[in-house]
Amino acid sequence: MALTDEAIDKIKAMIVAGELAPGSRLPKEEILAGQLGLSRNSLREAVRALTAMRILITRQGDGTYVSSLEPQLLLESLSFAADVSQGHTALQLLQVRRLLEPQATGLAAALLKPEDLQELRNILDRSRTVTTAEEFVAHDIAFHLRIVEAVGNPVLSMLLQVLSTRTQRVRIVRGSQTSHALNNAHQDHEQILSALQSRDALLAASAATVHVAAVEQWLATSLTDDPIQAIED
Repeated sequence: MALTDEAIDKIKAMIVAGELAPGSRLPKEEILAGQLGLSRNSLREAVRALTAMRILITRQGDGTYVSSLEPQLLLESLSFAADVSQGHTALQLLQVRRLLEPQATGLAAALLKPEDLQELRNILDRSRTVTTAEEFVAHDIAFHLRIVEAVGNPVLSMLLQVLSTRTQRVRIVRGSQTSHALNNAHQDHEQILSALQSRDALLAASAATVHVAAVEQWLATSLTDDPIQAIED
């Protein structure tokens, strides 16, 4: 095991054991290095890595602290993996999204307030006026996020954002026949909203499944046709 990896594991072990609580400040570098039996260079590398993971946060002139360790915060570090995902990895992310998002959409059917439904209506109306893939994706993200947020589980909201990031969605829309893809997406969104307005949880979940599965099917087909170019810029 590399020295940096060993240092990371030792700091994580302190956090898991409760020796370093969320929000607590790490001991001074020389003290912590001595406690863990590490060189100061290895400790610094570990701190940098754990900071990138959002496990630790550095406050300029004040030291290094354990973050809040809230799951939604830690999940943010996974967004980059989704941003750069291509080919079969992107397909696997969509498959996981298909398992989670329809269930969240079904739950939201009973939880969305009238003003939430009106907001969703407004988002879809605005999405029909866009002229670029980037503009459409911005509205698409807002639509799905607003539905999931109604469930009241920030971990679920963040996880679904990670599974389908803005960058990934733009690449998929650009890679498909844009006008055809947008028309299908508009129809899918209308069906989802109609089911939500009817408070039909099963229908809402089914509509969401069809919507995500359509994107998944397009990507799977593109991988078969041209595995090298699939959803690459």
